[in-house]
Amino acid sequence: MSNRSRSARGRKNASAVKLVGSLVGVFRRAKGLTQRELAEAVGVDEETIASVEQGRRTLKEDVAELLDQLLDTKGALSVALRHLPEVDLFPRWAEGYIDLEREALALSWYDNQVLPGLLQTPAYARAVFLHEVPALTEEEIDQRVAARMERQEILQRKGPPTVSFVISEVTVMDRLGGDAVYAEQLRRLREWADLPAVTLQIMPVGRDFHAGLSGPFILVETADHQRVGYVEGQLHGRLITDPDNVSVLERKYAMLRSQALNPQESKRLLDRLLGDQ
Repeated sequence: MSNRSRSARGRKNASAVKLVGSLVGVFRRAKGLTQRELAEAVGVDEETIASVEQGRRTLKEDVAELLDQLLDTKGALSVALRHLPEVDLFPRWAEGYIDLEREALALSWYDNQVLPGLLQTPAYARAVFLHEVPALTEEEIDQRVAARMERQEILQRKGPPTVSFVISEVTVMDRLGGDAVYAEQLRRLREWADLPAVTLQIMPVGRDFHAGLSGPFILVETADHQRVGYVEGQLHGRLITDPDNVSVLERKYAMLRSQALNPQESKRLLDRLLGDQ
């Protein structure tokens, strides 16, 4: 798919999101409510309502149902949401995180299943998507690889976010896509590890202690200095906004960093692996 067709579809999608957000604002004002009052009634923060109304955040289905009840909209918001153009490059449940990632001041990322998407080469990403079940079409794989590579631009832009990765040695050792893909991916990891805004740590195998046994997660510091977590499973992902739960993830991540190899040791491990190629 050409860049032009991907961009055009993205604009259409963004316009639809903004339209739904504008409807929320119209219905809210018709009820004589402020954004804060509506946020309190729904059980979200005021910034969430503001972001939805401005088209910066996609309205979630459960929130749409609540808003339809509170604003007496006869189901209009839920119907509008169901008829949004399909999200081609990211699942709808991942959109909230992707929006935060683009504007993040800092990211703290732990993964033990596969290398983080922000660190993948195109060939490695393709190998990951080739293992999807049910199988993706070649066009779908091309689209997803392109979207993943576009996300990596945040690491090389002027004023990039501060990003910390803790990744399992197992993910570094797996040879997804074969030996050539593996060697290229190792070189890319070593290059990423030298970026000023990136800290890469590897959790070695054989530890008798491990704070990340509950699975991968990401911590985000937003543009307005809020802390948000994100966890993803087989068929869904969810943002973690409750301060108590975010605190749990922060403490887990701090422990993981203390248990993993430090950044210099991690670079030396990558150097050794590269020397074996």
